[in-house]
Amino acid sequence: MRHLPKPFGLFEIDTFLSDMKRKTSFLFFSFVGIVGIALLINRFDPFGGGGGGPETEKEKALMQAVLQGISRLHFQPKPIDDTFSKQVYELYLKDVDGGKRFLTQKDIDQLKAYETKLDDQAVAGTFEFFNLSAQMLDSSLVKTQAWYREILSKPMEFSKNQTIETDGKKLNWAKNDSELRERWEKWMKYDVLSRVDDELSKQEKADFKGDKKTFAQIESEQRAKVLDNYDKWYKRLQKLDRTRRLETYMNAITNVFDPHTGYYSPKNKENFDIQMSGKLEGIGARLQSDGEKTSVTEIVPGGPAWKQGELQVKDVVLKVAQGPNDAEGVDVMGWEIDDVVSKIRGSKGTQVTLTVQRADGSQKVITITRDVVIMEEGLAKSLLLNSGSGTPVVGYIYLPKFYADFTPQGVTSCAQDVAKEINKLKREGIKGLILDLRENGGGSLRDVVQMSGLFIEDGPIVQVKSRNRKAEVMEDNDESVLYSDPLIVMVNGFSASASEILAAAMQDYGRAVIVGSTGSYGKGTVQRFLDLDNSTGNESVKPLGEMKLTIQKFYRITGKTTQLNGVTPDIVLPDFYNFIEIGERENDYPLESTTIEQVAFNQNAYHVPDLGKLRDNSKARVESDETFKKVTENAQRLRKKRDMTQYSLQLEKFRQNSKKEEEEAKSFENIFKPIEIFNPENPMADQEYIKSDTGRVARNDSWIKEKKKDIQLYETYRIMLDMLAMGAGTADRK
Repeated sequence: MRHLPKPFGLFEIDTFLSDMKRKTSFLFFSFVGIVGIALLINRFDPFGGGGGGPETEKEKALMQAVLQGISRLHFQPKPIDDTFSKQVYELYLKDVDGGKRFLTQKDIDQLKAYETKLDDQAVAGTFEFFNLSAQMLDSSLVKTQAWYREILSKPMEFSKNQTIETDGKKLNWAKNDSELRERWEKWMKYDVLSRVDDELSKQEKADFKGDKKTFAQIESEQRAKVLDNYDKWYKRLQKLDRTRRLETYMNAITNVFDPHTGYYSPKNKENFDIQMSGKLEGIGARLQSDGEKTSVTEIVPGGPAWKQGELQVKDVVLKVAQGPNDAEGVDVMGWEIDDVVSKIRGSKGTQVTLTVQRADGSQKVITITRDVVIMEEGLAKSLLLNSGSGTPVVGYIYLPKFYADFTPQGVTSCAQDVAKEINKLKREGIKGLILDLRENGGGSLRDVVQMSGLFIEDGPIVQVKSRNRKAEVMEDNDESVLYSDPLIVMVNGFSASASEILAAAMQDYGRAVIVGSTGSYGKGTVQRFLDLDNSTGNESVKPLGEMKLTIQKFYRITGKTTQLNGVTPDIVLPDFYNFIEIGERENDYPLESTTIEQVAFNQNAYHVPDLGKLRDNSKARVESDETFKKVTENAQRLRKKRDMTQYSLQLEKFRQNSKKEEEEAKSFENIFKPIEIFNPENPMADQEYIKSDTGRVARNDSWIKEKKKDIQLYETYRIMLDMLAMGAGTADRK
C-alpha cells in the first residue's frame, strides 16, 4: 500500500523538523541510519524495569518536571482534569495501537477504568495505566507472534469472498482473541496476496524470462517472505525497553497541549540538535541494517572516513573498538542499527576502530579519527536557470530547511549560506531569483528573520506573542539590501513554520510573488527547549532529558496568522496533493487561529508590478499544458485512492482491482520528462568542488536531471520571465 508522506517544522526554534511525527510509537521501527544521526538508543535503560513497571523515582521526577514546565511556560496550558485525562487516554491508544491489531475490547475494558484517572496519576507521578498497557502489549506480542507464525505455516486459499479494512479508525476493537485472530488471518492473507499478485503479474508479461512457477510455488515462497519480514519486525519490537515505551506515553501527555510540545530523552535531544545544525561528530558514513548485519551504504564526501580512504560501500561492520588500544572491541552482529551507530559515533579527535568484512569475504581492521561531518544534502545550494541563448539568466536557490548551529562554534547558518549563494549567483549576472522552500519544514527563527532581511531594507518580519504578553516585533535592523531584483518564493503543503514566516513577509511587503500548491502547512507556533534537569536538585534522577515547549505564536506583520491557515500562494500551480487535506489542521489538538493588530511596514527594494497579469499569464500556460493536466488528474486519483481502505481477499477480485489500479498508475508514470529548452546548470564557482568527488558528481547530476523535469519550477521560471518583461513596479498589490 502506498502511504502519503507526512511533513516535518521552528526553534527559537521553530521545530517542526522532527514533530511529524517524532512520537515514537513502539510499533514503529527504522531500518536506515547515518552514523551519529539515526535515533540513538543504547542498551542502558535509565528508567529501569521492563515494559510493565514498577515506576522509579526517576520517572516520578520526570512526570513532575514535565507538568511543571508546561504549567509555567506553555503558551496555552490546559487544566489537569478529567477532560485532559480522556484526551491523553485516547491519544495514547491511538499511538500504540492505531491499527487495532494488538488490543481487544476486553483489554480496553480494563484500561477504560483509568480513562478519567490519568490526571491524578500524572500529578502523583504514578504509572498504573501505563504499566498495565505495557503488560498487555507485551502479552499481545507473544500471542500475535504465535498467531502469525501458525497462520503462515500453512498454504492459504483465496476463494472466499472476504474483505479487509485497512484503516484502524474505521474499525471497532476486536471483541475477543478469536475476532482479533481473524483480523490477523486477514492481514496475513492480504500481505501474501499482494506479493502473489505481483509475482503472477511479472510472469504474465510478454517479456518475462526464466521458468514460470506454479501458483502453489509462488504462494509458498511469498508466505515465507512475509514470515521473515514479520519475524524481523517482532525481533525489533521485543527489544524495545521501558524507556522507549515511556516516551510514547509522555508524548501522549504533552501532545494533548499541542502537536509540537514533546518530550525528548537525552539521546533523542542530541539527535535533534544534529538535525537542526546539519552537522555531527563521527566518521561520516551511512549505515543500513537487514536485522542481522549492518553494512555501509555511503561514505560522506569530505568526512573522516572519506579522507581516511579505507572504508568502502558494502563493507559489513563486524566489530567496533574505541581506538587502536581497545584490542577486543565489541561484536555488533545482530545489533540494532541505532546501537551500532551509538558505538561508532563520538567526539571530534577521538578514534574508532572497525573490523569489517569486504564483499569478497576478507576482513579488514580500519581506524578512523572522528571529526565534524557536514551533511551537504541538507544545506542550501543553487543553480542557474535559462531557456536558451539570449534568455535572461535566473538564479535558483534550494533550501531544504532553516538549519542553524546553536553551539558556541556556530558552524552552520542557513541565512549566511543563502547570502553566499546569492552573491555567487549575482557574480553570474542573474536577473531574477527563485527561492525554493517546497518541503521545507522550518527551523531557526533567528535565521528566517536574517534571511528575510536580505531582500528588504530594515523593517518588521514577524510578530511573536508569548502567553499573556504583548506581541514582540522581530525586525531586520540592517538597512542594506543584498538582493533587490525580482524574487519568487516557492512553497507547497509541506512548507511550514519558518518557511511560512518568510513567504508571508515577502507577500505582505509586496516584495515577492509566492508560487505553489493550494496552501502551505499552517504551523504558526514557536517552540523552545526546557532542560528538565533544572527542575530538580536530586542528582540521582538525572539526566531526565528535555522538553520542547510551545511558548509563543507568531503572526504576520498584518496581524493575521499562519496557524491553521498557512500562506495562500499568489499563483497556485497543480500539485499531487492539492485535493488531499494535509497540514496543521489534520493534527490532534492544534492551537486555534487568532489575529492581533498589524504593525507599520514599507519597503522600496522591489514591488511586484502587476500580480493580476502574472496570474492570468500563468493560468493560460498551465491550462494548455498536458503535463499539468496529468498532475491534476493524478491528484484526483490520489484523493480517491486515499479514501479507499477496503480490499477484497478473493484472488480474482483482488487481481482485477490491482490490475485496474496498476493501469491507472501506469498512465501517470513518467509524466515528468526533461524540458528540452529548460537548462539548469551549476554556477562556475561550484564546478571544481563538485568534480572533486565522484559521489558528489553523481548526486549533482541526479539533482540537475530532476530539476530539468520539474514542471513547477519551469513554470515559476516563466513567471519570472514575465516579471522581468514588466520591469520593477511600485504599484500596490492587486
